[in-house]
Amino acid sequence: MLDEMNEFQTDLAQVIRLALAEQTEDVRLFVARLVRKYRNTDPELAEQMDLYLRAKKMHRTSAPMRKAAQPAMPEQVLPVDDESRLSLLKVFKDAPDREQPLLSVDLEETLSQLIQERRQTERLASMGLSPTRSAIFVGPPGVGKTLTARWLAAQLGVPLYVLDLTAVMSSLLGRSGSNLRTALDFAKRIPCVLLLDEIDAIAKRRSDDTDVGELKRLVTVIMQEVDEWPATGLLLAATNHPELIDPALWRRFDLVIDFKAPEMPAVKAAIKRFLGPDYALFGRWIDILTLAFNGESFSDIERELQRFRRAVALGTASDADLIEEFIKSRALSLDRQARIDLAVLLAKQTRLSQHTISDITGVSRDTIRKYTNEQPSAAKKTRKGNLTHESN
Repeated sequence: MLDEMNEFQTDLAQVIRLALAEQTEDVRLFVARLVRKYRNTDPELAEQMDLYLRAKKMHRTSAPMRKAAQPAMPEQVLPVDDESRLSLLKVFKDAPDREQPLLSVDLEETLSQLIQERRQTERLASMGLSPTRSAIFVGPPGVGKTLTARWLAAQLGVPLYVLDLTAVMSSLLGRSGSNLRTALDFAKRIPCVLLLDEIDAIAKRRSDDTDVGELKRLVTVIMQEVDEWPATGLLLAATNHPELIDPALWRRFDLVIDFKAPEMPAVKAAIKRFLGPDYALFGRWIDILTLAFNGESFSDIERELQRFRRAVALGTASDADLIEEFIKSRALSLDRQARIDLAVLLAKQTRLSQHTISDITGVSRDTIRKYTNEQPSAAKKTRKGNLTHESN
């Protein structure tokens, strides 16, 4: 116990030291580590620190990459495919105050350090170090990989260029490799963030006999470019299918960043954000929606909630009708325990009859009565780890 107290005092002293030195980003990084450290031993403290981290926007300062871009330069003409005349790159120029994507604490810490490396390149150079030059985002569709790339570029004060595979993959033999080199050479000349989205489409394993020689040459081109990418820019790649990428390419990237499906707290935060001003109407359903959306991507959650908002705005359905319809369709995809949790939540937080709840969730009325009529201590033990218990 004494050792734990001494360790806690040491952590507190470190936070105070960083705060008094006005090292805002260092404070954020250290608190993020404390969240993970105390998650098991003191979950309430860890949760409170996590809430403070999420509530506090990242402190924005001018970036070294922006300094390099300060001299007035003529507008760069984007490269095009000679055959189709389509632009090989899509460009995004977002303001620095672009809203931060929904990120886990671990992911936010990783990205925060990446940004700080770019903002303190001189400090790294004085120690013989260079900032991270390349990273690959790995995760299922809809978890925010592309949005995060846009936000990173906005934080660094530089444009984001996204490789357009439709234009790059020319029908002319040998043209695809030339297009790829042209696009990469363009991005290397100016401070920017370049995103190779769906990189698995052009960087498959070279042992894949189903691919023609042209695609195999593209893998070689990309590996050479990753190795030689200048520190003045940041090269990002993103994939939904890491198993398809040539293993030799993995070793070239400085950083591999995993984007996982959102967990319950992130799902709840996403619902609140996507409902916007309509949260006042749907807020009473927040716990029910959080459980029903568990396992869904951010993009799927946003799409469904936008449908809710449009229906309410047009007066074609009430919030209760929309929720009932949605729960009924979602319940079939949940496992048994999740359906029971959902049924219990509906029984406790709505005026729906047990008959209606049974019809919506597929959980029998006997089971609903069993869980809702338990003594508090027994109910708490039964539902430990479920959303209902976590909400309490």
